[in-house]
Amino acid sequence: MKRIVIVGGVAGGASAAARARRMSEDAEIIMLDRGAYISFANCGLPYHIGGDIQSRDALLLQTPESFKRRFNVEVRLHSDVIAIDREQKQITVQDAQQNTSYLVDYDTLILSPGAAPFIPDVEGISDGRIQTMRNIPDMDRIMRILEQQRPTHATVVGGGFIGLEAAEALRQRGLEATLVELSGQVMAPVDIEMATPLHSELEAHGVDLRLHAGLTKVTATDTGLTLSLSDGSDLETGIVILAIGVRPETALAKAAGLALGERGGIQVDEQMRTSDPDILAVGDAVEITEWVSGKPALIPLAGPANRQGRIAADNALGAKRAFTKTQGTAVCRVFDLTVAATGMNEKSLRRAGIDYRKVYVHPMDHASYFPGAEQISLKLLFTPDEGKILGAQALGKKGVDKRIDVLAVAQRAGMTVFDLEELELCYAPPYGSAKDPVNLAGFVAANWLRGDTDLCFAEELAAITAEQKLLDVRTPAELERVGAFDGAINIPVDELRDRLTELDPTVEYLVACQVGLRGHVAYRMLVNRGFKAKNLTGGFKTWQMFKGCRQATPLVVEGE
Repeated sequence: MKRIVIVGGVAGGASAAARARRMSEDAEIIMLDRGAYISFANCGLPYHIGGDIQSRDALLLQTPESFKRRFNVEVRLHSDVIAIDREQKQITVQDAQQNTSYLVDYDTLILSPGAAPFIPDVEGISDGRIQTMRNIPDMDRIMRILEQQRPTHATVVGGGFIGLEAAEALRQRGLEATLVELSGQVMAPVDIEMATPLHSELEAHGVDLRLHAGLTKVTATDTGLTLSLSDGSDLETGIVILAIGVRPETALAKAAGLALGERGGIQVDEQMRTSDPDILAVGDAVEITEWVSGKPALIPLAGPANRQGRIAADNALGAKRAFTKTQGTAVCRVFDLTVAATGMNEKSLRRAGIDYRKVYVHPMDHASYFPGAEQISLKLLFTPDEGKILGAQALGKKGVDKRIDVLAVAQRAGMTVFDLEELELCYAPPYGSAKDPVNLAGFVAANWLRGDTDLCFAEELAAITAEQKLLDVRTPAELERVGAFDGAINIPVDELRDRLTELDPTVEYLVACQVGLRGHVAYRMLVNRGFKAKNLTGGFKTWQMFKGCRQATPLVVEGE
């Protein structure tokens, strides 16, 4: 009888245990975890703190008893695996409750140790009012502080997924909140212009956003904590949640002599095998291959961890299944906005030296004439030759996850921007448009690659030359209501054909409208008449995002 021993639970380990049992009734399966919970929804922790998830028990997906009843898996909690003897195929387990240690033999070992929150090495960081939010005990400690000490102000350090969700949860509880982020933007998976609306959203909901600021010192006071920040400011607060990021838990693997990758995670092959063929590893601790670049990456997401657990279980039972890279598809709610991304962003493409093109579209989530339509901002990145999808980012109030999911599937299927033009997606006025935002992004990108349009970008407008002029084809009423470009010529698109004599045929016109649609109409009119022109992709909306404009602007919907 084959014995499979799994170290660590939650997404990767628990998935491996359940899959192994479904595939074999004969295997002996033992799952060990040093914590008190074997399977819980760690992505739901902020939502319990904020009150969206009322019941704490709703976060507990499985218990040792339920796992035993359904899957006949022996679960041992409070069991810390402290050593692996690869030659004898044994692990040493420290029982925290009995304060004893013992050996467990294995035929195949699956490691799912996860990742640990990064805690900066700054003075005062060990104060009990400074917490991370990675597991159920972390959440319980935060809840106790909030309920027993009743702080009126909370600080979140780090503007990633957990940091953004924590800031929202704290505001929902009625606390004043500050979000401290060392870089110039929150939500690193998206590019900075796509993060700008998130900054506005945070501030609109009362979050004191401190960008370009890091935590340098913590001082306990009679009334709470004083935080010293790298920008020279001090901040008074009652509780701190650290959400700076995570690091793979590799101490056990390293001590056993297993190979680590260049990013510091456990090195595995496509079958999730480590450098020891009898030991597999899954989840946040492993290095995987990034979809676009083909380079090693650490992408700590629940979806990939679950799939890796299933694959590892199959291979532990003799199969030869492969995990085919990770796109990093992710979504996050930030108050009334949703932001999502898949694939590589512009920053990472530049760092990797990958040539790319980009377009922006800002359509409605469903037919604009049907009540409740909301605008989506979508950025698409693709190769300049075949138009293969490199990445996508989107934000808005509704329909964002749907579009990024479609684009993630398209990318995984090897589709191009030309294929996006042809996608047949659901349409009825309450749900979408005859030309879905995904189709529209494909139209703009394919038009560019075919030579049917030439595009310019906000960066080019910011550095316009003497041989170029900016032509705004919106109406004067729009400029008054929404805002205008500095120094632009204004000729509404519906008047342009009759006013071409006002233009100079020796210069290049950078054409702009609100979101790019009328700009394309004007561009085609100009080039068909012999003028040199480019259309600003995404129009004035993208320009606002690029400039970091934070005031609310009325939404202008262009005709379909």
